[in-house]
Amino acid sequence: MLAGGAGRRVGNRDKGTLPWRGRPMATHCVERMAPQVKELYISCNRSQAFYNQFDCALISDERVDFQGPLAGVEAMAGHCKTEFLFLAPCDTPQLPLDLAQRLLTALQHNPGANISYARTAQREHYLCALVRGSCLATVSDFLDTGERAVRLWYGQQGAVSVDFSDTAEAFININTMTDVMVTAE
Repeated sequence: MLAGGAGRRVGNRDKGTLPWRGRPMATHCVERMAPQVKELYISCNRSQAFYNQFDCALISDERVDFQGPLAGVEAMAGHCKTEFLFLAPCDTPQLPLDLAQRLLTALQHNPGANISYARTAQREHYLCALVRGSCLATVSDFLDTGERAVRLWYGQQGAVSVDFSDTAEAFININTMTDVMVTAE
């Protein structure tokens, strides 16, 4: 789970710790991701005491100053010993319970692709993705160029999108304090 951002749009707070429906957003995400993976990692650059409650590996960015979600992917790359790395952001608390399986099916049907990610009719959800472990070594070089855009790195990896329009509500993204306030009930 990616929870290492600066949280600029939420007053520089750690989004994963913010309440959503009476519990921290990260709690919802962990509950939805954990059944879909063998081992859960959390990329976090602060609030380690909070994230320790999930009894999983905590990983911090190797780069300073919140370099974006790919810095979290880069940090996790060194720990990923499986064929795939399943990504999801901590601010998407209603993730589909079949997200990883549907993303895996897409990669199995597209052997030239290294990444599959979710999309709905409204937009792409680049951080809801499944990444082949074999391409993770390229993320450091990409970041070293000064680029930070996830979609650009995906483009270099032959990424494919997977339509989740049937579960679009699962991709609600809590990005601002207004979102937190509106969805806190």
